Amino acid sequence: MKKFLQLSFLLLGAIMLMNSSKGKNFFPYDYKVEILENGLKVILIKMPSNGLVSYYTIVRTGSRDEYEPGHTGFAHFFEHMMFRGTKKYPGSVYDKILTEIGADANAYTTDDYTCYHLNFTVDNLEKVMDLESDRFQNLSYSEQDFQTESGAVYGEYRKGKASPFFWIWETLCNTAFEKHTYKHTTIGFEEDIKAMPTMYEYSLSFFNRYYRPDNCILLIVGDIDYEKTFNLVKKYYVSWKKGYVPPKVEPEPEQTKEKRTIVKYPGKTSPIMVVAYKGLAANPKDKNYVASILFGSLAFGANSELYKKLYIREQKVLFLEEEFNANRDPFLWMIWAQVKDEADINYVEEEIFKTIEYYQQNPPDSQKLEDIKKHMKYSFLMGLETPQKVASILARPLALTTDMQSIDDYYKTLETISPQDIQSVAKSYFVPNKRTVVVLKGSK
Repeated sequence: MKKFLQLSFLLLGAIMLMNSSKGKNFFPYDYKVEILENGLKVILIKMPSNGLVSYYTIVRTGSRDEYEPGHTGFAHFFEHMMFRGTKKYPGSVYDKILTEIGADANAYTTDDYTCYHLNFTVDNLEKVMDLESDRFQNLSYSEQDFQTESGAVYGEYRKGKASPFFWIWETLCNTAFEKHTYKHTTIGFEEDIKAMPTMYEYSLSFFNRYYRPDNCILLIVGDIDYEKTFNLVKKYYVSWKKGYVPPKVEPEPEQTKEKRTIVKYPGKTSPIMVVAYKGLAANPKDKNYVASILFGSLAFGANSELYKKLYIREQKVLFLEEEFNANRDPFLWMIWAQVKDEADINYVEEEIFKTIEYYQQNPPDSQKLEDIKKHMKYSFLMGLETPQKVASILARPLALTTDMQSIDDYYKTLETISPQDIQSVAKSYFVPNKRTVVVLKGSK
């Protein structure tokens, strides 16, 4: 309880400071940044946490970087492979040490980055740094290990196909994009995953090009001492050799007409639909980008008029939600719905279009816009309760921008957005020629 009150009062103070002095930073915790000679960016955030530490290694490589034909899925593959260990600390030894110190370790892969994270107590910081620096510099696996793990990845792909959302997501990406690597999902194209066991030598090349310090961010959050932690980072990471080779990602050509497709799911499910528009790359200083995020919440969020109509009053949908992602390159701004009755698919679609048309013709109520802004700011601040939550919230913006200042930049831009800015982005980006509509129907 004491810890909870301490954090709550700290965050409340940050909110009060935010409201009383616009000149202050929005992000409430102190932090230090240093870049090693090999290009590794180190971000340390000190916060009260009763000795807890969260340790994130953010590799700025995701499925977006898989530009070579026939070789999708390798970013996700290395999420698995990194736990195979090194000659110094084989996988079984790595796991044993983490168990002994009470640490938990995991990882995830996205379209734009791969993230490895651990949570533990500060007295084990040097041991964790020894383990993590070793596996990022000295990952070692045999061809047999590679084939075993790539087989497991294909098993994961087949397991995913049990979900109708897997089917519609894969179809949406493949339909919406022509040239850009966002065309394939994070796990990759099935034919590439099936062929992966034959690509041992390519996997070594992938690791050598992308798992380099000048393509990574080390984020350490918690009850730490800045000087001691920086000295440990230098001790364990200075020998990591730079050598990142940027991928040759082809830009997506301008979409000139609406795209539509229907997915036949070989199982029972209520219809699922997604209306997606080509969006903007994440840029916290871009008013159009930030205004579009606000537009999504105003028009399709849980407090929107459309949500109240379709979900609460008419009960036409099992869910309605917006998904306006932050991505390194222009991606998709999406409105999702699961329709109870197949006969209502067209009706729900038309209601989505009518909502967009309304905002194209009318700026939103200024008070509603301000309420959304406050909700976004307070939700962000109140999520920063523990080192683990802070690190998890910061991982994506840091992967996209590499800059802690991007947090303050985003919320400064947020304050400047007017009702007319919302209307403007609705007119500019949410138009038929930028739209892809995918509807999934289950078997009868």
